[in-house]
Formats: sequence, C-alpha cells, structure tokens
Amino acid sequence: MAEQHTPRSLIVTLYGAYGRETAGPFAVAELIRLLGAVGVDAPSVRSSVSRLKRRGLLVAERTAAGAAGYALSDDARQLLDDGDERIYGRRAPELSDGWVLAVFSVPEAERHKRHLLRSRLGRLGFGTAAPGVWIAPARFHEETRHTLRRLQLDPYVDLFRGEHLGFAATAEAVGRWWDLAAIAKQHEEFLDVHGPVLRSWEACAGAPAEEAYGDYLRALDSWRRLPYADPGLPQELLPSGWPGGRSAAVFAGLHERLRDAGAEFVGAGG
Repeated sequence: MAEQHTPRSLIVTLYGAYGRETAGPFAVAELIRLLGAVGVDAPSVRSSVSRLKRRGLLVAERTAAGAAGYALSDDARQLLDDGDERIYGRRAPELSDGWVLAVFSVPEAERHKRHLLRSRLGRLGFGTAAPGVWIAPARFHEETRHTLRRLQLDPYVDLFRGEHLGFAATAEAVGRWWDLAAIAKQHEEFLDVHGPVLRSWEACAGAPAEEAYGDYLRALDSWRRLPYADPGLPQELLPSGWPGGRSAAVFAGLHERLRDAGAEFVGAGG
C-alpha cells in the first residue's frame, strides 16, 4: 500500500519530532532541505508553511543568523505537547481509569459550530454514545479541555468523568460507540507499510542519518494519527486479535532505533 504524506502534515510532524528542541526557529532554507529529503519540493514547502502560518500554527521569526524562519506558535506547542502522551506513551489503559463524557448543545443559528465540535471530538478519539453525548477514556480530559478552549467551543460543552454502569456490557457498548473494524484496518495498514521497514533496520548494523531521518519522519507522520483514531481501550474491551499492540510495538521500535539518528541529519544543516 502506498501511503500519502502531505507537505503540510510532514511539516507539522517535523516540528513535533525535532522543532521543540531547537534553540530557535527553522530557517526557510532548512525546512526546504529537511522536507526535500522526504520528497517535498521547495514550492510545496513554501505554500504549506504559509497555510500553517494563516492557521496560527507557525509564526515568522528570524534565526540567530538573521535568516527568515518559522517557529511554533504557543497554541501549536500546546497541541504538540498534549499529543506526546498519546503518540509516544506506552502505558496500558485500565478499565478503572473511567471515562470522560462531552455533552454539548449548540443553538441552531450556530450549527456550523456544531459540525466543528463533532469533527474535533471525533479527531480527539471520542466515540458517540448518543446524540450530543460523546465518550472517551478519562485520560483525554485535559487535552480535550485545551482543544475546546483554543477553538472557543467550550461555552457549548460540559465535561463529566465517570464509569459505565450498563445496561449492556461495556465490551458490547464500545462496539456501538466506535467503529472498531475501521480502526483495526488502520493499524493493519500501518503494519503493512512500516513493519518491513523496522525489520530492514533490525538487520542493519547502523543507521545512516539521512535514511534514518526519512524513514522515521514518514513513520511518525503515519503513526501520529492512529492514537487519535484509536482511543486506546483496555484490552478486555477489544476484539480478539486486536492489532493495536503490534502496530504500537512497530512504531516504538522505529522510534528507538531511528529518532536520534534522524536528529543528526536535522542538526547537520545548522
């Protein structure tokens, strides 16, 4: 399966992986070099950076050498910081963690905000328990709070924490709240593409910096969406043979083997 990596997504992934540890902004020329290594041409980099600036995720700044560059906005940094636990965390979820409920009501005159709210909750990994009632594991409540405030959607939502008391068994109910078959397919697709990449690196004695950077950035760009599509349910609530653990192990293996070697390539242009 051929994966699609958009220039805009790869830029966000680059900043998430390496941009928060640099002393200053990435110079535009450096962004062109780093994105060129994964097949993105210079005009696409420039246009994507402009879009990210308009969306408030990047801000124009001069580098220490006086070159034009871009740094993360405060909102973008918060968004990436919130995502770290999902993307890199390996803590096994437990049923005793409980749930967070988002209960919302949007006036008909502002129905465009209703669509935005549903879309954003879905992208945060919430499932639909009932019309206007969305559910997710309780550990997502702070990230949800940050996101809704950033989008000025918080006046329409109440958040609750609690446990599921029936009447249906929780394992049965989650099959209504989330499309588990579609989520499992995304895990299998990740495994199909990146499992062979990990096996190839495991057979290598070293990790050449540019190749490590390219494979890691592509893997992270694919992986970082999965912990949002998949809410990370406790094992006892999942169908047998669930592929989520296997795909998480593949990403963890690539992260451990390639991330620091890729940082050498990022730093080589500084």
